[in-house]
Amino acid sequence: MITAKALDNHLDQLFALLERLHFALASAGIEYRVIGGLAVFFQVSARDHNAARVTRDVDIAVDRGDLDRIARAAESFGFRHRHVAGIDMLVNAESPKAKSAVHLVFIREKVRPGDLSAIPGFSEPTKTIEGFLLAPIPDLVRMKLTSFRLKDKTHIIDMDSVGLITQEIEASLPDALRERLQQVRAEERGE
Repeated sequence: MITAKALDNHLDQLFALLERLHFALASAGIEYRVIGGLAVFFQVSARDHNAARVTRDVDIAVDRGDLDRIARAAESFGFRHRHVAGIDMLVNAESPKAKSAVHLVFIREKVRPGDLSAIPGFSEPTKTIEGFLLAPIPDLVRMKLTSFRLKDKTHIIDMDSVGLITQEIEASLPDALRERLQQVRAEERGE
């Protein structure tokens, strides 16, 4: 059985990992955005803490041109850069496990060749009270609709349920992504 204390410990570990990463990148003047489930957690939690789901890892978007600088800056904060199975990540130097790594994706590049669109470039970030730089909602929606795995659909439902996906965001989506959003909404309604 998972306890509230176990969830709190997991969140504390994620936040500590993100804090270390933030200081490493900020100290080197390197731009980044938190993406993925953790970004959705922060965005949804800001609207309704009870609607936010815990995620298991940290994903960030960076510029591939900064990868060497990222590796050097992160090393000073206890990380090591690894490229494993086509994925770039920063692992804890003392306990290098892929499950507890920070996963890097690159702006203006597709994560998988078949993706409908690339990771967006750096838009104006949403800043958390801790100073973490989150991808803004329109970018998160595009990324989640592009990946379109079950967990991405769940994140779309979570953002939509607290009113984060506005008509303006929906109207800005390319047709293929707008169709996916409508599909998620129809599935959520049981259609």
